[in-house]
Amino acid sequence: MKLTLLGTGTPTPSLKRMSSSYMVEIGDDVILFDHGPGAHHRLLEAGKEAVDVTHMFFSHLHYDHCSDYVRLMLNRWDQGGGIVPDLKVYGPKGTADMNERLFGEDGAFQLDIRARIELEASVAYYRTRGGTEPRPRPSPEVQEMKAHDVIEGKDWKLTVTNVPHAQPVLVCFGIRIDCDEGSIVYSGDAAPSKTLIRLAEDCDVLIHMCQRISGTHLTEAQLKFGSGHREIAEVAQAAGAKNCVFSHLTDQMDAPGVKEQLLREIHDIYDGNAIWAEDLLEVPIKGPAPRKLI
Repeated sequence: MKLTLLGTGTPTPSLKRMSSSYMVEIGDDVILFDHGPGAHHRLLEAGKEAVDVTHMFFSHLHYDHCSDYVRLMLNRWDQGGGIVPDLKVYGPKGTADMNERLFGEDGAFQLDIRARIELEASVAYYRTRGGTEPRPRPSPEVQEMKAHDVIEGKDWKLTVTNVPHAQPVLVCFGIRIDCDEGSIVYSGDAAPSKTLIRLAEDCDVLIHMCQRISGTHLTEAQLKFGSGHREIAEVAQAAGAKNCVFSHLTDQMDAPGVKEQLLREIHDIYDGNAIWAEDLLEVPIKGPAPRKLI
């Protein structure tokens, strides 16, 4: 089991932090949790390509969690030469409609798709990549999930639960994946939640959205929309998470010296290992260990 952080930022454009996306590798499976703006670039930097991805899970359908799905899906279809298995896509209510509006026969990319299917110049590339005619349309296997659903992979099991964020407009999930090598829980975007605490009980790694410095919310409504660093520390402590990754970070937290101050406050509450997210960071599932001094 390998966890790589592809995007650790927010909807705010940043050259340092791409929007939300996390890659989990288990056996031959390459699993993405969300794929927001810029995340596909990070996927390439991490040494993977669209054709390597086997499963795509959406926690919710805010654009900063799903807009690079367009690039993932079209790159995978175009480069796969018709010989790569269909991508397995899972998400909340609305995922199937989003997919159809993007890639269906009357979807946003229908002219692009038609051109690549019908024009000889494009079909020639398809043949050189191993494809046989007629060229099929993009056809991911889309499954909409509901709370407490369990998805079984070859060597892993994934469970989802509802978490508070953008209801009632959006269905928002927290996600847990377990295999013999460990367990990872992803909060999606979430305010403090007893359901997430239960989902994350005794997990090896909890990745939690850290929208702000605690106490700096602008409105009372924001308290139910996301979490601050102290609230996340309380959730991680209550769940018994061995490692907690603080992600979905704003510029507010990246000012010099602020991270160090926040980590001190986190460790006043949380006994486990607090990890400050960075794009392309590979998170050790069993916790940090110093490299050999040379």
